[in-house]
Amino acid sequence: MTSSFSALLTPFTLEFFQRGLLGGALVAVLCGVVGTWVVVRGMAFLGEALAHGMLPGVALATVLGAPVLVGGALSAVAMSIGIGALQRRARLSYDTSIGLLFVAMLALGVIIISHSGSFATDATAILFGDILAITRADLLLLAAAAALGVIAATLCHRPFVALALDTRIATVLGLRPRWAQAALVGLVTLAVVASYQAVGSLLVVGLLLAPAVAAAQWTSRLPTRMVLASAFGVAAVLVGLLASWYAATAAGASVAAAAIALAGLSWAVRAAVRTRHPFADRAAHPDPAPAS
Repeated sequence: MTSSFSALLTPFTLEFFQRGLLGGALVAVLCGVVGTWVVVRGMAFLGEALAHGMLPGVALATVLGAPVLVGGALSAVAMSIGIGALQRRARLSYDTSIGLLFVAMLALGVIIISHSGSFATDATAILFGDILAITRADLLLLAAAAALGVIAATLCHRPFVALALDTRIATVLGLRPRWAQAALVGLVTLAVVASYQAVGSLLVVGLLLAPAVAAAQWTSRLPTRMVLASAFGVAAVLVGLLASWYAATAAGASVAAAAIALAGLSWAVRAAVRTRHPFADRAAHPDPAPAS
């Protein structure tokens, strides 16, 4: 029994595992806060597009040996600006603008990677992440990103709630819905870029959406949902890393799969609770609309 318990704790004694777990937890907190708004506002497609939109910057930074987070951030910001420009100048719809730039940025990223001498290695790290390669310097950046995201979400909570309910209400209250939307897009960009090394550009949306979906099963109050989503995200990182260690699977993919599995489990448990205690469930959730 003691031997089995010691074997279970073995990965926690390794420094690279500890850094991966801590870095993943910081990312989970940021994604839990931002992901709640992504689900409420129906911005999943934007999150997916930004994850792929940062690919050219990450690829170029990898080829040049520059910090990948900086390259990814610049690329994602450029895409966000491009979406707004296409809406205003070309008068395209929001989803059409996202779709066009989504494909353009993805194609550009693949072209840049294809000219690299280590195409397979670069592509794997960019697309699926490398959470166990997180360094102490990366931890500082992730901590700063998580703190910035939580502070910004707290300060913008009232404008975000008004924006989620009705842009006209936000305008009447003087909450500047355009600025609120821009701030929310900025937070999504921050979360996507910060999550890149943990789960890669292909799987980042899983960590952004799944914990928020899992938390939404248990509360309609947004602050509580954010806390629960963060907790689910941290649990997904822990379970995913342990599964990766003992099953010899890709760490980033294991974390993303664990997040999806927790969302499914949360839904199943909630459905069972509703079946057994329907009246108590109605009392706890009188209004399906998100509460502030």
